[in-house]
Amino acid sequence: MNAKGQAGIPSELCNWITFLAKALPPRSTGTFIELLIGAMLTPTGFVTDAYLMLTMRNHWTSYYKWLQQGKWSWLALARQFMRLVLASVTHDVVHLAIDDTVTLRASKKAPGSQIHHQHSNKVNLPTFMQGQCWVNLAIITLRASKEPVALPLLSRLMPASSNTGKLVAANTLIRAVQSLFRGLRVRVLMDSWYMRQYVISTMLNRGFHVIGQVRRDTRLYDLPAPRLESQRGQSRKYGEKLTPEQAEQLHRWVATLPIYGKKQRVRLRSTLAKARFLNGRLVRVVWCEFENDNFPGQWKTASLLLSTDTTLTAEQIVESYSLRWSIEPMFNQLKQAWGMKEAWQQTRQTLHRWIHIIMAGYGLVQLLSCLNSQAVAALCQHSPWRKHQPQTAGQIRTGLVNILRHVAIRSWWNAKYKKFMPPDWNKNWNSG
Repeated sequence: MNAKGQAGIPSELCNWITFLAKALPPRSTGTFIELLIGAMLTPTGFVTDAYLMLTMRNHWTSYYKWLQQGKWSWLALARQFMRLVLASVTHDVVHLAIDDTVTLRASKKAPGSQIHHQHSNKVNLPTFMQGQCWVNLAIITLRASKEPVALPLLSRLMPASSNTGKLVAANTLIRAVQSLFRGLRVRVLMDSWYMRQYVISTMLNRGFHVIGQVRRDTRLYDLPAPRLESQRGQSRKYGEKLTPEQAEQLHRWVATLPIYGKKQRVRLRSTLAKARFLNGRLVRVVWCEFENDNFPGQWKTASLLLSTDTTLTAEQIVESYSLRWSIEPMFNQLKQAWGMKEAWQQTRQTLHRWIHIIMAGYGLVQLLSCLNSQAVAALCQHSPWRKHQPQTAGQIRTGLVNILRHVAIRSWWNAKYKKFMPPDWNKNWNSG
């Protein structure tokens, strides 16, 4: 190995790896760092490819045994990565997103493998498919260009046979990390599948507000009229039902918002109402209609958004909910470019461990893309034919591969000071 091994490595990456290593026992630190960087650099999800990417110190069987029988917690690693994100990125409001994805599997023996309905209606997939369903929790942050990016925090594999559903899994993920968000304003973004009373009430009890899309026929009611002193009995819980005809009569206005990667014109209606499925809780509902790009002046079918935070404006609710879409590119990159679809282990425990190492490696590279750093920009200068060097996770990873391929990474871990740093090559060269 030559002196190029230390050139171009951002100091932030070394500090982040040092911070993550604190979540593991000292005996596991070296093995963890090797697999973490190997998973960060390889586009496939095979442990063997991560092993071949670097110059590993131990025999390959040691790494498989460590994943299967090592005394360490993947949940502790995920919580440590969450602390890292909260310390590295400033958030006025923390946006969390909950969604699920399916990785295709041909074998029925894979952990959690079962038949799933393909609700995305992709033309190249059958209506029902064999696969593993993952419920994911992600945190959404912004790059310097104000582009939202989702960082994976926790994933839970749905078992093939049990009474545990995706709603229970969503609450489990939040319960595992809720203590890390004390004192912070948190909004949980969910699609219509998770907008259920069981999930929303649990989020509210933990101090988190919820923004999500609900069915257009959701039963909404006006505020009840105050009870007169002469009236007997209890006060009314609901007012008059908000019918579709009454909703059409609400005041409409047009706004131009920076959502979904560009500025879009939307037509909005909003009101405060009581949601029947939330036992009469007061919420703000927003009807959002997008302008048809092919026919300017025409509007698409309205979507109904609901926010438990009634102090937000309609524009703020739409902008916050639009951040949820960044979890879809995250799923695509994790499966197609970071190897989540190839990850194959024989037990749930081992699979959870390897998937969270993959997610941590992906998250570190995405965090680098959020930095306005010369060292990070230099990693993207490997394609001189590009007029504008994009500072994306894929470009940064290519730059890291050019530097770290076949490097003995374990020698970068200073066991005495418990720090991950490149060796001082000049000093070693002079002393040799």
